[in-house]
Amino acid sequence: MFSLTKKRWQWAALVLLAFIWGCSFILMKKGLDAFTDVQVAAIRIFFAFIVLLPFSIRGIKKLTKQNSIYLTLSGLIGNLIPAFLFTYAETGISSSLAGILNSLSPFFTLVVGIIVFKNRPGYMQYLGIFIGLVGAIMLVTNGDFSSVGAINFYALVVVFATLLYGINSNLIKFKLVGLNGLEITSLAFMFVGPIAGVILFSTDLSPAIQSPKFGSSLIAVLALSTFGSVLSLFVYNNLIHRTSAIFATSTTYIIPIFALMWGILDGESLSGLQVISMLVIITGVYLVNVKSKMVKVIKE
Repeated sequence: MFSLTKKRWQWAALVLLAFIWGCSFILMKKGLDAFTDVQVAAIRIFFAFIVLLPFSIRGIKKLTKQNSIYLTLSGLIGNLIPAFLFTYAETGISSSLAGILNSLSPFFTLVVGIIVFKNRPGYMQYLGIFIGLVGAIMLVTNGDFSSVGAINFYALVVVFATLLYGINSNLIKFKLVGLNGLEITSLAFMFVGPIAGVILFSTDLSPAIQSPKFGSSLIAVLALSTFGSVLSLFVYNNLIHRTSAIFATSTTYIIPIFALMWGILDGESLSGLQVISMLVIITGVYLVNVKSKMVKVIKE
């Protein structure tokens, strides 16, 4: 029977998440064929809110003054804001590159854990953070470390989105312990879904509707919402509670593989520098996740 208390199912869930999120980047790109980046993000969040509404209503009884604050924060920094950041970034970089940069999530999960939740990593984790950041800097500066003008702003937007993911992972692990994955996902969307709806219907949808790619773009965004937000977040939030925030975000080891695969199939190309940077980032992510006897959490 499927149970995230069992190690084999935890790893199966990790691979499933990587596949879903790896596909998300190409789905965003396809959505941008007809819609604007704002519309793609707004549809993604608003449709997820509609799908999850029955579960949100059922979970209202679990709301308290304290967890309502954290659920709202989780909805904002873990869903709403990153959705807009990623679609905006993909107007300037490839879906493959966005998928590679998403590998930084475990770094920020660990860094936020150190700063906010008093987590003490071992030497390998510190080394991993340093190596991963070097890889990220290689990507956002296009390899030109001496020139501020060489910074790839769109890549930097994705880096900021992964920082928000890192904050959210710790928030779920340490502040929403009394709720299961479905409750966290549905209630978080209940707080941010209406915001996305207001944003969506304040835009001009007529150009998208008149576009010859409207149908395929809409299907891509709805698939992105259903699988990339609803299903994946349900699995992800449960995985965090059953394992750890670091383990759950380790899905980003595998995401670049699927993101690259879909990008190449869609005709995208990667430079040698981007491939090297990706390998550097993944090496750093691996080191961050190496278990060490020196890793402990100080309980206060």
